[in-house]
Amino acid sequence: MASGAAKVIRGAVLGTGSLLEVRQVGFRPRTVQLINIDSADELYWTSTMVDGGGLKRLAAGAASVLTADGVTPLSDGFSLGADSDLNVDGETVHFEATE
Repeated sequence: MASGAAKVIRGAVLGTGSLLEVRQVGFRPRTVQLINIDSADELYWTSTMVDGGGLKRLAAGAASVLTADGVTPLSDGFSLGADSDLNVDGETVHFEATE
């Protein structure tokens, strides 16, 4: 019998500055939270948002709703678009994905 507990996967990847696929999650996420640890910028995506979207909060205080270059769920993880604040070449992006 299933426990009813959501699967949660945490990890970190290096930004590429271009489309980045994170496939080590092992399931199609319903939520993804990302933090660029170098800049402290964040992105939050839920399955009720558009693919490629998310709510972005910058460390400087600004917030915006993305409709492109954000998170797109994949069957075994997610992709992060080429957002210039979060997916920066060589910067560390921590993530938490839930099923």
